[in-house]
Amino acid sequence: MTRKRPPVVMIHGGFCGPWAWDGFVARFRKQGYEPLVPALRHHNGGKPPSALATTSLTDYAADLEKLVAGLDSPPVLVGHSMGGLLAQMLAARTPIAAAALLAPSPPWGIPPSTLFEIGAAHGLMLHVGFWNTILEPNFAVAAAHSLNRFPKTEQEEVFKRFVPESGRATFEVLHWGLDMRRASEVDPRKITRPLLFLTGAADRISPPGTVKRAAGLYRDLAIYETLPEMSHWLVGEPGWETVCDRVLGWLDTV
Repeated sequence: MTRKRPPVVMIHGGFCGPWAWDGFVARFRKQGYEPLVPALRHHNGGKPPSALATTSLTDYAADLEKLVAGLDSPPVLVGHSMGGLLAQMLAARTPIAAAALLAPSPPWGIPPSTLFEIGAAHGLMLHVGFWNTILEPNFAVAAAHSLNRFPKTEQEEVFKRFVPESGRATFEVLHWGLDMRRASEVDPRKITRPLLFLTGAADRISPPGTVKRAAGLYRDLAIYETLPEMSHWLVGEPGWETVCDRVLGWLDTV
């Protein structure tokens, strides 16, 4: 008898939408999974409402928790970038089967491991009040640090699909030390299922040192791997198929 596959929830990152998972969805379906790919609040495309400016990570997580509560069994979570952080938050709130975290943003309390991370966070602080505004996607930033392994024409095509992001959620990710609400905090004691952490060796947004520190929170539950030559856009940059197959292979073992 064929073993029934658990539900899979794929959580996209900041400035993105469900479209970022198109390749993964097709590959997962070939293996018998039927992924659910929700859009984070106000990430459906088009002009977002003013409420996006102050939408918190906790709002995103609450929406995802409601989704998971309606499933027949605990799901596998697959999260990218900010979605990888949301997957960790969700895993501490509700039963899951496992979670694969691709270039995940770190939870509250994990210090940066590179000067680039520190500089990026401080640079954003020059935009006073950004934490209460809607942040528009920036092509130069995306091309240099997220889509950097694509040819320019492909960078432009992917970037056309980017959407605005919450200043509040961005603040909670990059400036957790100033966030008195500790929105991105995760209690590792509440997570009991296996976790897979993957990040690219050339990733500047979620660099190996920082992601490895995050994986260390979960001790023996977590496997951490650095992917040679890969950068931040693990869901679609050249070589993404290998990343997806690594996740699928790992799921077969857990």
